[in-house]
This record gives sequence, structure tokens and C-alpha cells, in this order.
Amino acid sequence: MRIILQGGTVVDRDGERRADVAVEGESIVEVGADLAREGDRVIDCAGRYVLPGFVDAHSHVDGLLADDDVQRAQLKQGVTSVIAGQDGVSYAPGDGAYATEYFAAIDGPHPSYAGGGVAEYLAAVNGTTRLNAAYVIPAGTVRWEVCGRSTAPATAAERDTMAELVAQGMRDGAVGLSTGLDYVPGIFADANEIAALTAPVAQADGVYVSHMRGGYEANSSEGIDEIASIARATGARVHVSHFHAEAHIVLAQLDALEAAGVDATFDAYPYTRGCTLLAMPLLPPELSAQPIDDVVRVISDPAERERLRRDWFPEVDRKASLGPAWPSMITLAHIASPEYAWAHGMTVQDAAVRAGVDAIDLALDVLTASRLQANAVMAVRYDRPVSELAQIFAHPGHMGGSDGIFIGAHPHPRARGTFARYLREYVRETETWTWPEAVGHLSAGPAERFALGRRGRVVEGWVADLIVVDPQAVADTASYDHPLGEAEGIDDVLVAGVPVLAGGELQQATPGRGLRRSSDR
Repeated sequence: MRIILQGGTVVDRDGERRADVAVEGESIVEVGADLAREGDRVIDCAGRYVLPGFVDAHSHVDGLLADDDVQRAQLKQGVTSVIAGQDGVSYAPGDGAYATEYFAAIDGPHPSYAGGGVAEYLAAVNGTTRLNAAYVIPAGTVRWEVCGRSTAPATAAERDTMAELVAQGMRDGAVGLSTGLDYVPGIFADANEIAALTAPVAQADGVYVSHMRGGYEANSSEGIDEIASIARATGARVHVSHFHAEAHIVLAQLDALEAAGVDATFDAYPYTRGCTLLAMPLLPPELSAQPIDDVVRVISDPAERERLRRDWFPEVDRKASLGPAWPSMITLAHIASPEYAWAHGMTVQDAAVRAGVDAIDLALDVLTASRLQANAVMAVRYDRPVSELAQIFAHPGHMGGSDGIFIGAHPHPRARGTFARYLREYVRETETWTWPEAVGHLSAGPAERFALGRRGRVVEGWVADLIVVDPQAVADTASYDHPLGEAEGIDDVLVAGVPVLAGGELQQATPGRGLRRSSDR
């Protein structure tokens, strides 16, 4: 049976027009006028826009793809495909144990992945979800497989073994390689090691995706210089993850990459605060690299706490992204301990006052009770206005990415609001983008960049990943105070030609699949 999206305005990267869209099987078979015929299923799109499904270029639903609530939250924003494997830590290659241990508060444990490589991870996606997922090979996971908990530079033999794991992952269909150079174990990898892992990515025409070193913001030049050196050494195309800083810094660093001859894109979400593991800024990386039992033993020992207070926390105070005011800038989003359920949504400072302890003890108590399974929303010193973010989003290299983390009772609103917020704030309200430009930033651009095949356009012969948007009603409702609000204005979504959201309700079909890098672009 054909499906006809009838009477809407079709928006493609190249423009918009009134037309019907006919879908048969997984493909768009015709775009034109008056396409409905007897026996077709008709979706009334009058007054609404028909767009290609959005691609979340930086996703953290790796272990949550089968979760109905997560799928609904994504589909209500218009997201039909995600790029998983971000920030250097995920399930493949290997048995997934390290990601489940270290990144449990970010990606969650994978419900079905039994271990293996990229091919096995992508196969586990097929038919289990309403979303598509492509995969960037996480360099930290690769390092873990070869070097374990070592903090030393990799040897030449270890680099060779890691590079072969990456090459196999690219043969399995990965779209690139990711690093998380503020996380463990990525923080211990030097530029030579990263270049060795990036070389097979470049040979396969994949993308080097980097959560770069140095904490972003005013320190961005350090990370950008390293990215440029790796791109020059390998010839790789690059993509900068969640590139957030003041607009003049972001734009100047992108200019620097262009001047260096680097083919670069980036993602940035429409919020100013970040979200990460609570332990990441507050514990020394060498300590975080140890087994959880050992870390918990150290941070719960009074003498060790005093040592951290004396020797480490002054370094936390010096970090440009936090500074001495860090207890009032960190909001507790997820604590895997019932003992601290009361603290969700509170800053470390406020929680410490309520608990009758100082901020350092409160933070370490939370990490101890949760066995490090805690994440937090991180404020920034300079809360950039919409007008400044608009300058960043107007850059042609920008792509939509939520960096959304669904784990937690009081998560960052970006998980449920990012793409609806783009449309409300940067299309309808500020006119930073036209609707066709929005398609370029949120769908066609990332689909092309990450080689997702015939996705990202509304043209005959392309995969029918389609969303129907009410241009006047689309909006985000999630906020920092109320982060669980659901996006509005997108109630009908097709994935591979199958309705997965109809009239605002999830459908039973699960046509999502693991997307392998395609040469059909």
C-alpha cells in the first residue's frame, strides 16, 4: 500500500513548494500534485511542512535505542537518525563492559548488544527501534581494548593494533572515528596516537569526529590546533563535536581550520550550559582510570580526601570552564543512589548547604554513593544570548547535534528540546535560517557528511525518512527548571516509509536500522 503525504509544503535543501509525496516500500516514489488514488493511505498535511527526517550529529542514545520514551522524545523533535559512538566511549569494539562501567551515566547499559565489533553493534539495531543509528568508532574504547587502564603513551605495536581495529570497524560500515579527549582513557592519547587511528578512517573517506582537548571556551585554540595537525597528517575530513564558546572564538577557529586547508564541520546545540559526568571535572584523570571499587575506596577515605582537597581541587578552581565558583555552576542531574534522590536539580552548593557539609565533601559523597554513576548540568561563565548563538548557527559548516543525555531525573533539556528549539528560535522567531536552510543544517548536511546514503532529501528514489511539521506550532517545552517537557508541533513521522509516529502517538513498527557508510551520496 502506498502512503500519500497530501496537501503540505515540501521543504528540501533547495527550496519549498506545495506538493504531495508518495511513498511505497521504503522509498519516495513521486513528488507532485494530486497523487492520491484509491487504496492509498493518506496523511493530511494541509498547513504543515514535509521535511526529510533530522540527523542528530551528536547523540548519546547508544544504549537506549530500544527505549520507547527515548524514541518518542527523538521523533517528537523530528529526529529519525542518530550518530552514535560519540566522545570516544561506546560499546564496540569489544564486550561493551567499559562503556557500561565508565559511561553508564551518559549512554546507559546496552540492552541487547552481546559484544563484538561495529558490524555486530549495527546488526543489533536492526528491527529493534524506530530510529536509525550510524556509528563512529570510539577511540577511547579502542584504546581500552588494547592498552587497558594504562595512562602511558601507546607503543608503536599498540598503535598498530589499535589502527587495525579501526580499519576493521570502517570495513564493517562505521562512518568515522570519535575522540573524547577530556574523558578517560582518551585524555591519555597523544596526537601521534590519534593520527595513527585516524589514518584508516581517512583512507575509507570517513570523518574524524573530536570532542577536542582542553575544555573548549577560551581554550579552544589548543584543541583546534591538534585537530588541524591530525587532519594534515592523515588527510582526514574532520568534525568538531559540540563546539561551544563565544561566537568570535568559534568563528575565528573555524577560519583557522579553513586557512590550514582542513575540510571541517561542527555541531553546536541551542543552549549555553553543558552536561557531563560529574566525575570528569572533579576527579584527577589518573584516578578515574582505576577500577570503580578502587576509586570509591580512595574518595571515601578521609586522608585521601584531604590530599585531593589540598593537591587537586585548586586545579579544579583554576579551570577556565569552571573556576572557583564551580559548586554553584554544577547542577546535579543524575545520581544513581536513592540516598541522594532529593538532590536532583540542585546545585552542588545548595545540596551541600542542605546536607550540612562543604561542597567538596558533598560532591565526593555523591560520587561514592552512586559509584560514580552521576552526571551534571554545567553552567558557563558567559551565558550567550540567542543573537550570539545565531552567528554560530549561521556558519555553513554547522550541523544539528543535541549531545542529549537521557539518563537522569533532572537532565539537561537539550535531550528533549534541541531540534524543536532550532525550528522555533532560529527559523520562526529570529529567521537565522530559512526553512530550506534548516533542512541543510539539520538533515541534508549531516546525512551527506556522514555518508548515510539517500537520506536528507525529499526527492524521488530517496529513503522515506520524513517528518511533518506545523511551522507555527513547533516548539520546545523542556527547560533547565523543567527538563522533561516534550517537544510540540511534529506529530507524524515515517522511517524507511513506515509510520512510527502518527497523530502524536508511537506506532508498533520498529523499522530502524544500523546505517552503514554509503558511497551512494
